[in-house]
Amino acid sequence: MRSIITVFIFIGLWLLLSGVYKPLTIGLGVLSAVIVIFVTKRMDSIDGDRLTIDLKPVAFLKYIIWLLVEIAKANWTVAKVILTPSLPIRQHLFTVPYSQKTDLGQVIFANSITLTPGTVSVETEPGHFLVHALVYTPDTMEELGEMDRQVSAIEQEPKP
Repeated sequence: MRSIITVFIFIGLWLLLSGVYKPLTIGLGVLSAVIVIFVTKRMDSIDGDRLTIDLKPVAFLKYIIWLLVEIAKANWTVAKVILTPSLPIRQHLFTVPYSQKTDLGQVIFANSITLTPGTVSVETEPGHFLVHALVYTPDTMEELGEMDRQVSAIEQEPKP
């Protein structure tokens, strides 16, 4: 039943994103959705590796809004660097500790760093990420610390 619902969601997404409602396009969307579900089911039967998504839904939505604001602020900073050649670029490679308990939380944090213009998560090590910043200021570590706290707040306690 779950696979059938997923196929219908994929077909709906296909139609919504393509915007073309011709029989060939709809047929290719249905075929693609069925193939994706088939391959996914087959992969699950072989390795049995599953990712549980244990996030607090309301906190996650608040985080997304907070992240969009941070992305906008970082876009402004990067735009100033690009448009003002005399503004010094202060590139820096540094480590950022993380406090997330789950793999999903760590992935969200690392991807949030990379989504924020001017910063890239370069490498993952146990307990910290290696990050490159285009414009490094003393506030950069505080901002990333706040992002770490925000991501940790959306995690639910891992189940034993």
